[in-house]
This record gives sequence, C-alpha cells and structure tokens, in this order.
Amino acid sequence: MSMSQQTDPLIGRLVDERYRVRARIARGGMATVYVATDLRLERRVALKVMHGHLSDDTVFQSRFIQEARAAARLADPHVVNVFDQGQDGDMAYLVMEYLPGITLRELLREQKRLTIPQTITIMDAVLSGLAAAHRAGIVHRDVKPENVLLAEDGRIKIGDFGLARATTANTATGQMLLGTIAYLAPELVTRGTADARSDIYALGIMLYEMLAGEQPYKGEQPMQIAYQHATDSVPRPSAKNPGVPEQLDELVLWATEREPDERPLDARVMLDRLRVIEKELGVFPQVVRTAPLGAPVVVEDDGPGSGELTKVMPGTFTAPPVTTDVDNATRLRRRTRGNRAKGAWLLILVLLLAGAAGGTGWWFGSGPGSQVGVPDVRGLSFADAQIVLAAEGLVATEAGENSRDVEAGFAIRTDPGAGARLDRDEQVSVVISRGPAEVSIPQLAGQSEAAARELLEQNIVRVGAADEEFDPDVEAGTVISATVTPAAGGDPIDCSAGCTARQGDAGSLLVSRGGIPDVSGQSVDRATRILTDAGLEVSGDTLTDSSTRVADGDVITIADRDGGGNWRPGDVITLIVSTGPPLFEVPSVVGQTRDSAAQTLRDAGFEVGYSALWNIWPDGLTEVTAQDPRGGSLNQRGTTITLQITATG
Repeated sequence: MSMSQQTDPLIGRLVDERYRVRARIARGGMATVYVATDLRLERRVALKVMHGHLSDDTVFQSRFIQEARAAARLADPHVVNVFDQGQDGDMAYLVMEYLPGITLRELLREQKRLTIPQTITIMDAVLSGLAAAHRAGIVHRDVKPENVLLAEDGRIKIGDFGLARATTANTATGQMLLGTIAYLAPELVTRGTADARSDIYALGIMLYEMLAGEQPYKGEQPMQIAYQHATDSVPRPSAKNPGVPEQLDELVLWATEREPDERPLDARVMLDRLRVIEKELGVFPQVVRTAPLGAPVVVEDDGPGSGELTKVMPGTFTAPPVTTDVDNATRLRRRTRGNRAKGAWLLILVLLLAGAAGGTGWWFGSGPGSQVGVPDVRGLSFADAQIVLAAEGLVATEAGENSRDVEAGFAIRTDPGAGARLDRDEQVSVVISRGPAEVSIPQLAGQSEAAARELLEQNIVRVGAADEEFDPDVEAGTVISATVTPAAGGDPIDCSAGCTARQGDAGSLLVSRGGIPDVSGQSVDRATRILTDAGLEVSGDTLTDSSTRVADGDVITIADRDGGGNWRPGDVITLIVSTGPPLFEVPSVVGQTRDSAAQTLRDAGFEVGYSALWNIWPDGLTEVTAQDPRGGSLNQRGTTITLQITATG
C-alpha cells in the first residue's frame, strides 16, 4: 500500500455505520473513489466521496445529488449502477457498483488506436447505455473515454453522470465548460445549450479517437480547441487510419455535424445505424475479458486537472491487438466497390486530366476553392467573433447598431451575412449591439392621457394601465405626473416635465379624476351612492358634528384622508353627519334685577323678553322671580328667554 493510501484518514473508516473503506481507487477534481465493503449486504462497492473543501458549496452538492438521481433512474446493463447516496457528518458520498478493470482512456493510452472489432464492441455498449439515458430524458453532458469502464468480466459501462441534466433544463449558463473541452459540441461553445445531440457529438469525437488514435482537434489553449469545434468539420478517421471502413467514416461525420439538427436525434438512432453497419461489415460486439481477478491493483492519483472521474480498480485489459491488416469484410467491400467503379473511374480520370491545367488554376485562384464561408457569430462579443472569423482567414471590423433584442456588447449579425463566401483576408463587418436606442420624451404632465400614451408609444416606451387620483386642481383625464422605469434596471425616472429614456423602458402615468364629488347637505344614502359611483368606498361608520346650516341627519362633509394627499379610486371615505345646530346652557338669572338679568342673558347669546311696563320702573326696585326657558336648560343661541319681574321695597 502506498504512503498516500496509508495516510488517507478514510482507509479503514466505517461510513454511515455501513460501508467499511478498504482502499483508494482514484482521485479526481471533485471526489475520491474508494473500494469499500457494504457490511449490510456483504458485497464490495465503489464509494465516491466529495472532497471536503467542496462540501459547503451548494453547486457541487447539487451536482453530486444529481448524479445519484440521474443514474438511479436508469436500469440498463451498460450504465454504472448507483445504489445509495447519503451524508455522514460533513461528508457527502455515493455508493456505486464496484467494477474491477480499466477505463477506455487507459486502453487508448496503452494501445493508441483500437481495432474495428474493439471499436464496435465498445461503441455498441456505450450507445446502449446512453440510449437508456436519453429515453429517460437525461443528457449525460460529459461523454469521454475516462467515463467508459471496461470491467475484467467483459462488461462495458458508462458512468459519471455528475454533469447530467434533464432535457427540460438544458441551458448551460455558468456550467457550459464543465465538460471536457475535447468533446464539447459546437452549440455549447456558441449558444451554451445542450441536449441529447450534444452527447452524440461527443460520441462521434470518441469514435474518431478510437479509430484514428488521436483526437481530431489540437491546440495549446482550450479556447483554440473550442473554436475549432465551433468552426471546423471533423475529418474522416480513415485519413489517419486507412483501415477504417467507409461506413464508420460516415458514422463519425454524421455524429459530428456542426448543426445539431443534422446529427442522429439520440443514442437510439445512432445505435440502430451502428447495428446496420455491424451486419454490413460482418463484425459484431465481442466479449473482451481482462486478466484474472487476482491481478495486482494499481492505485493512481489523477489530480484535479484530469477532470472528474469515476474510475474502477485498474487491471490489465487484454484486448485484440491493433493491426493494420484489412479485415475480410472490408477487403470484400473494397473489391466489390472497385470492380463496380473501375469503368466510370477511367472516364473520370481522362476528363480530369484534360481539364486539370485550367480547372485547378481557376478553382484555387479565383473560384470557390479560394473562398471561405462567413461563420455565424451572432451572440458573441466582438473579441470572440474576431477569433472565429480569424480562424476562417477573415478580418473582423466592428460596427454598432441599437437593438432591443440583443444585449449590448454582443453581435447582432455580420455584413456580409453568415454563409456568404468571401476571399481570404477580406473584411467582415460585425454589427455589435449598443442596446436599445436613446429617446427624448417631451413634457407629459398637463397632457391628456391619450396624448401622453401616444407620445410614449411613439418612442417605443411600454405603458400599462394608468394610475388615477382625485385632484381638484387638475381637470379629469389630464396627466398629473409620469415616470419611466429603465428596462436594464434601476430606480424610476420622473418624466412629468420630460426626460431621456431608452426604447423598451416602461412608462407609468398618474391621471386626474377631477375633484371628489361634493355631498354636503345630501342624505347619507344619497351621498353614499354618489361617492360609490365615483369609484370610492364609503365606510359604514360615520362621524357626527353639529351644524347651523345642515339639517340634522344630513351630510356635512367627508373626513380627511389618512396620511393626507389626494384620494384614489378604491379608497374608503368616512362621512361626517350633522346633528343640527349647537345647543348652549341658559344662565339662571332669578333674583337678579331687570337690567342685570337682561345683560347676563344677552352676553350668553340669548334674546330677552318681559313686559314693557317694567321699563319705567327703577332698576333697583325690580327683581326677576322666574324665567322661561329656565336656567340650566340647553337651547340654541338666539332663543328668547322670557322674564317674570316684580317690584321690591
């Protein structure tokens, strides 16, 4: 056991009181894989443990759980089974079937390229597993040789569904380049979306690698490889390995079409075609076994740069050796095709020789052979578009244009357009979006609602239903104020007196409904109907007040609005109802002299009445003996108080 195995704290640990860790199999960028014993079922399993420094990262946690859920939904002999997923303290883990053997990547390293029987055997199995995934609505998203497991007992399985996604959530924003760059479909580079056809592209690249012994695209920087995927067509593997049958050439080209619509729809469609090819070539999947199960175990540390692996215990994979000999089926196919084409080829050869001098010069000098197609760079930044165009030998120049559909800073189109053929080194204008156009909105306050709405719509500013309020100072139907909210985000801008906005922003109008209807002097029922018809609500509770001008029981006015400001439709109004004129206490003047009593009553607001004969009698010899209404009673001011007077002395 290596030193790293001895110092690994998980070796010997009992995980979740069930899985006894025995040895480390492999280490990748996201997790370490161990062989463990399931004590409950007494079987060996592979235990995949997320690295501790990622355990708090919800993105990696969700990827880990997604792998378990995605694989658990599949019941296929060519998919690595996931038995369990759990958490032991801060350690997240997956439990998978244990498959001693090697990966396809290790076989390719050892053998460089594979024979036709080897290739067909592995592709048939992988396509079967992926067909089950695609049928379940799962896109693998990380198909590559590292994730194809070649077990010692001859089973071939695909694993590592850590990047898998349901096809209903296929946008790869923020996750686009999690997959290995060498197998990345063009739509992931240009648009960031993936579906089953993206897995098909990766399979096509993997098939090329098995047949040709190397990947089709090479570059010092990952972005160089990515742009080759987006702009170049994968060559035929027979260009590197003449022993590749034409049918497999065509299968590679079909699977790696740049446009997803041109590829097989899913793994089932590609598998059906492979099965036809197997019959045509007379080559069928073989059961390939490795060395005995007791072979030595080699422990590897792949490091974080190797990509996330779910590896098996490596063994010594004994596969049919690489050979440059042409198999019988291929030899028969070539002989038959050669006899059939011999006569036609001689005629074509004569015609070619006759026209070679002029034709070759025209094709590569001024004909189509000297030209390149303008690639589609829509949605790319100018810098990225420059790289894509430069890869085709074209020179990018930048132009700008306002657009409400394309985010500022990204390409709207090219001039000439995508697909046009140009001579190399010609200039292509890349039209970059400046975002929505800026517009100047005139004063809106004081305009009628219809006029203000037309002004906004003419400037392509969206405006919804207007808000309304009662304003006695602004005529009904007239705009009180207006705001514009930027589509790009930010606080609303006051546009009452005019403003600068951008097309696509949202406008809002506040329109007057005139003043609140005057319901003074109306009965409560009538006042309620008038205010309800105006769009207001009337509270069932009323306030009361006395009034000298409004009869008892009628409405004097409405209560002030809570919080102040203008009333708005739907607000609840409270009525103030009259209790009639106010009443005041009548002073008691019994016992006072005539003049003193009269003055006291007048000062209190009452009128005074008594017999005029008492006016000739000296005041000092008079005394009030009674009054009506009596003292202490409540009466309206102005009421006449009648006095009874008698003489004294």
